This record gives sequence, structure tokens and C-alpha cells, in this order.
Amino acid sequence: MKNAKYLLIGLAAVACAVILGRAYTYKYRAQDTILVTGLGETEFTSDLIVWSGELTAEAQQAAAGYAEIERSKQKVQQYLADKGIPAEEVVFAFVNVEKQYDPVYNANGNWAGQRFTGYRLRQRFTVESSDVEKVETVSREISSLIAQGVSIEAYAPDYYYTKLDDVKMGLIETASADARMRAEKIARNAGTKIGRVASARMGVFQITGANTNEEFSAGGSFNTSSRQKKARITMRVEYRVK
Repeated sequence: MKNAKYLLIGLAAVACAVILGRAYTYKYRAQDTILVTGLGETEFTSDLIVWSGELTAEAQQAAAGYAEIERSKQKVQQYLADKGIPAEEVVFAFVNVEKQYDPVYNANGNWAGQRFTGYRLRQRFTVESSDVEKVETVSREISSLIAQGVSIEAYAPDYYYTKLDDVKMGLIETASADARMRAEKIARNAGTKIGRVASARMGVFQITGANTNEEFSAGGSFNTSSRQKKARITMRVEYRVK
């Protein structure tokens, strides 16, 4: 009976030693890593422009206002065609009609209601083209139609890049290579070598205007106001040490 007791104690001691040994080995391996952040950056030029403008008209009768909008629309279409912009790249939205009112006050200065003053009509148009230079020029010069009686408001263009997925994949590769180079340098200075990747995490994809002071966003920046852009991505990689 006493021998069995000693045998159980011995087996328990061996089991504890094995568990502690494994725990120590795991802890050692878990800590025996190098964690680095690699960076990938590149600049590129937008290859797609989206530019919008809005036609407006005011009239006592909705039909008269619509006729004015239609005349302005024809002048814009002709202007864009003369500038070499194909009709299929221009989209006109529906005509929005709003009733306009002025407040009415009584002799005591108290509000007494409102008076109908007429209609205000608006029609937005959008140009989407790969000829960035041409549309950019037109967007700056279209205000010349005001001299022809066109009530128009032009907005700043938005710039995009149609091969953004290729840029992103290239930056992931660049950032990963940069991370490995950093890890190898750290390991070399420590007199060791890096092994396999223990973990890898991609940072947020950021697109800002080139040569600007735009701040990065936690959710990712996506600049559309600059024709020249800069893309940036980071890779956080943990390597095992041999």
C-alpha cells in the first residue's frame, strides 16, 4: 500500500514536470519573436474624372421655368460637344421643381403666413471621362456660358483611379518585403536569424493627395479632390527566431 502511494506521488511529480516544461517551452517560443511594421508607398496619377454642374431657373410658372432649363441644357450640350466631350459621357438628372415662398408679417411685425413667389428649378449634369485633362479644362471654362444667359453652377471635379486594386496588391508586397528587411536587420544585429511568419496583419489603406498635409484616418483616407495621389499601406508582421 505504501509502495503504491509512493508510486502515485512519483507519477504526479513526473506529470507536473512535463507540464511545467511544456509551459516554459511555449513561453520561450512565444517570446522568441521579432515584431516589425513594414511600409509601402507609391504615387500615381488619376485616370478618371467625374465632374458635375447644376442648371437653375426661376419663374412664376413651372412650365416657363422648365422651358428655360431646357434652353440652358441645349447650350451646355452644344458647348461640351464643341469641346470634344462625347454625348455618352454626359448624364443629365431629372429636373427638380421647388415652390418658393416669402414670409408675410402684419402691421405689428408678427408673422402672418407666407406668400407664394414662384418656382425654382434645378437640373444637375455629370460628366465622367478618362480624358482627365480635357474635362478638367472644361470645368474651369464653362462659366463662360453665363454670358449666354445660362444660370449654371460648376463644382470641383472628383478624381479616381481605375486600377486601384493593382496598386493595393503592389503595396502589400512592398510593405511585406520592407517588414522582412527590417526583421532581418534586427535579427542580424542580435546574432540570430528569422524563421517563419508567426502572424501578419495589414494596416488601413490610405489614399491622400500627393504633396499635401492630409492626415491619415483610422478608417482609411480616400482622397478624390487631387489629381495626383499617394497611396500608403503598412504590414505588421511577427517572425519566429531560429
